[in-house]
Amino acid sequence: MGVRLMVVDDHRLHAEALASALKLRGHRVLAAAAPAAGAAELVIGRAPEVCLLGTAEPARPGAFDPVERIKRERPQVAVVVLGPVPSPRGIAAAFAAGASGYVRHDERIEGVERAIVKARAGEAAVAPGLLQGAFHELLHPVAEPDDEGRRLLSALTPREAEVLVRVAEGEDTRLIAQGMGIAPSTARTHVQRVLMKLGVGSRLEAAALAARTGLLDQP
Repeated sequence: MGVRLMVVDDHRLHAEALASALKLRGHRVLAAAAPAAGAAELVIGRAPEVCLLGTAEPARPGAFDPVERIKRERPQVAVVVLGPVPSPRGIAAAFAAGASGYVRHDERIEGVERAIVKARAGEAAVAPGLLQGAFHELLHPVAEPDDEGRRLLSALTPREAEVLVRVAEGEDTRLIAQGMGIAPSTARTHVQRVLMKLGVGSRLEAAALAARTGLLDQP
């Protein structure tokens, strides 16, 4: 018996191709949609048995927010993430958000189908090779010059990086302005740009992200 499912991916062509392939294999695909921002609402409204949710950047902050919302409002929906080969942190983040599985974007359709069936049955759906690679990386860590902290820091100007340090130390706008010799309005603008570039909504979130990723420890 086919699985009632949805395919939601940033890349519409990929989503539609995968949906078509799954239909040919006897599954009932409710929709194939591109916008990740509306994924949660779409899935919550349709309530499929399984949702295949694509992400191009599993390490991006908030990448699995749609998974959390789906599981909060429709806990019976099994979510299988489709994405690139992630770091162990990426796999852990997906499951921490409530995902039932993680499948590589370049997986064969048979592998995707196995993950769907396992997820519907309440089992963890992760390819053995993917788990083996994750465990190998955990047991034999290597320095990655493009890790999350370094990537985020590269998006900031030197002045914005200084602002982030001051925010993390608990300084308000007035203290930031005094310490950097700039006007409070300029300091406020710098803070807003830092929040925007980090993809967070508050100074507290910025400080927490900096601490979690080791951003402030980067050279």
